[in-house]
Amino acid sequence: MNQSKTLEEYFNELSSNSPTPGGGNVAALCGTLSASLGIMVCNLTIGKKKYAEVEAEMIKLKEELESYQKKFIDLGTRDNEAFDKVMAAFKLPKESDTEKEERLRKIEEATIGAAEVPIEVIIATGEILPLIKTIIEKGNKNSLSDAGVAVSLADTAAKGAYLNVLINCASLSNQTIANEIKKRTDIRMEEISRETAILFGMVMKAINQ
Repeated sequence: MNQSKTLEEYFNELSSNSPTPGGGNVAALCGTLSASLGIMVCNLTIGKKKYAEVEAEMIKLKEELESYQKKFIDLGTRDNEAFDKVMAAFKLPKESDTEKEERLRKIEEATIGAAEVPIEVIIATGEILPLIKTIIEKGNKNSLSDAGVAVSLADTAAKGAYLNVLINCASLSNQTIANEIKKRTDIRMEEISRETAILFGMVMKAINQ
């Protein structure tokens, strides 16, 4: 994810017929936005007399979320790079049997790599949810809606990344490896879906009190 580009440039690239940036990059971006909103709620809590008792905790949460913010940005960049490697593998020569075999090996290797990046997005998403939960429980109550959007974006990040895992697994020749990847990813997705539903419910309940 190139931070030197303007939003307009990013949106133009995203809308073009270039395969990158694509859905995997946007999934990572949603993770970045989720972490960023969490940081915002921390900033709106820190320094307020009403929340003095949780200030130290909010400062720590802010620092943790800042590290995840950077991680998601890095994963967005790596998602582009992983897809470029898959495309480069498809362009390898295939004249001789040896070349064909090597090309297929490289395609398989690159495709597994392309599946691993969104898996990391899913893992990171699962890791920030407990942080957002604490923010919902202890952060500035005037920013509950922002925390709710953070939850929704985390959910979208995980689901978007999951779709990218599935499409890469579908392309693998070795379906034994594909099924192993899907199996461990499915478990994480079930956990994230449960947690995001609970957290969104918490936000709704708190706002409607």
